[in-house]
Amino acid sequence: MRLTFLGTGSAWSLPEIGCDCMICRQMHKNEETRLRTSFYLEGREKLLIDCGPDIVRQWWDNGLKSLEGVLITHEHGDHYLGLDELVALRRSTDPGNWRPIPTYATESSWETIELRFGYLLEKTLEKRLVVPGEPLPGLQTRVVPFKTYHGPMAKGAVGYAFEDGGKRLVYTSDLLHLEGQEDILRQPDVLIIQSHWLNEPEFNRPSLLSLQRALPMIRAWEPREKVFLVHISDADQVPGDPANHYLKKIPAAAPLKDPQTGIPYSVPTCQAEWQETAERAFKDSGIYVPVQVAHDGLAVEI
Repeated sequence: MRLTFLGTGSAWSLPEIGCDCMICRQMHKNEETRLRTSFYLEGREKLLIDCGPDIVRQWWDNGLKSLEGVLITHEHGDHYLGLDELVALRRSTDPGNWRPIPTYATESSWETIELRFGYLLEKTLEKRLVVPGEPLPGLQTRVVPFKTYHGPMAKGAVGYAFEDGGKRLVYTSDLLHLEGQEDILRQPDVLIIQSHWLNEPEFNRPSLLSLQRALPMIRAWEPREKVFLVHISDADQVPGDPANHYLKKIPAAAPLKDPQTGIPYSVPTCQAEWQETAERAFKDSGIYVPVQVAHDGLAVEI
């Protein structure tokens, strides 16, 4: 399998418009961007995992050519609002050769998606239902969804486990915790997990994972080869930042600290700092599998 990270940011791409926080300023200085999190997986099929509003830029930036299936993880806009852009693929194909793109989502997710994009069904998209615990029908790649909790406004949320070529890849998508089926996450070759914050916030309004909250999960699931962190945001408070009063800046409940000195880790503001902090947190937590903070455009063989 070949995996391309089309985007690695949160619901609002980074740097955020109108934001002068220290994280966004540092990213501007470094000329770094993070579009909404999504992936392109090439194996027995060419699959798009989530189709957010950045899909056109992601398509051209990564030189994508074709698509044989779309997997939606849940019904939040940053994961499906780009579906209308896929009409362009039908418009640019001989009508006799066009087949609607198999598009997978849970029944709850489809209820929301169809309200906006019901007109895409039959001609552009072929609706296929996702049932947690059951392999997705119609694919050569074995893909098994598992139920996750991502708050009351994402009742259809799932992650996906992929198996192809003797390798197993697990993507948690957005979640606060699992809802059963934890066995499916144990000992994957590769784990992709979100890290919206470094530190668990005092109140977790969007029901997302911090790296701090994710570390015990990663340790319990025992990934074999590598862990990738995605869904990076600018919502951590950086000490001394005048923007810490912004709505998105939630104080840490009990920040991650160096176990030797008791000094809190520095909040990362850019890719290099995130990578350094992630490696340090893994080591200090007794997790010895390699970790990589994914960046937009990263392509890896699994």
